[in-house]
Amino acid sequence: MKPLIAPSLLSADFLNLERDIEMINRSEADWFHLDIMDGVFVPNISFGFPLIEKISNKTTKPLDVHLMIVDPDRYIDRFVKSGATLISVHYEACTHLHRTVGAIKQAGAKAGVALNPHTPVNLLSDIIRDLDFVLIMSVNPGFGGQKFIEHSYDKIREVKKIIRETQSPALIEVDGGVDLQNAGMLISCGTDILVAGNTIFSSSDPAATIHQLKTGG
Repeated sequence: MKPLIAPSLLSADFLNLERDIEMINRSEADWFHLDIMDGVFVPNISFGFPLIEKISNKTTKPLDVHLMIVDPDRYIDRFVKSGATLISVHYEACTHLHRTVGAIKQAGAKAGVALNPHTPVNLLSDIIRDLDFVLIMSVNPGFGGQKFIEHSYDKIREVKKIIRETQSPALIEVDGGVDLQNAGMLISCGTDILVAGNTIFSSSDPAATIHQLKTGG
């Protein structure tokens, strides 16, 4: 099965955002990926609710919202109302993860849990049956354009093993340093969803690059 492709709008041209959104709408991409940063959990700040709502009004594909924020429970309903179809929260940011995952589903979105590079995947064993997807961070969160962390391949294989053992429905999403060189390896390790930012938006032909990622690079 071909992977789902989720272009990360953090790497889009903010002065021509509507143009880039329309390009993704026309392309073979499957989702729009939005990184939400609060300047606390990660050292950067990104999209606010007014912009998310405007983006949602222009997109024709699901909005995959990655919350890199502390206390995400406070905002789940508002993110869904703003257009989020899928919401991932960080294991490291949630004191009561099961409750947070339940709140995302109750609000009407699909629920995912993201893991920072240093976080062991076995910590998901008790929650993975309840997840729609797992987001493996293959760079440290907070900035685009970072180098892919090679150990991520092993983490993907480990998550795939847990999913099989628990018969979880969860898909595996990978975010950070995804490019045409490592896409094939990521897919062969068990990745279902590729998030790509710079690789797509710095390309001279972004739609063609999305097609290449879709076919494994």
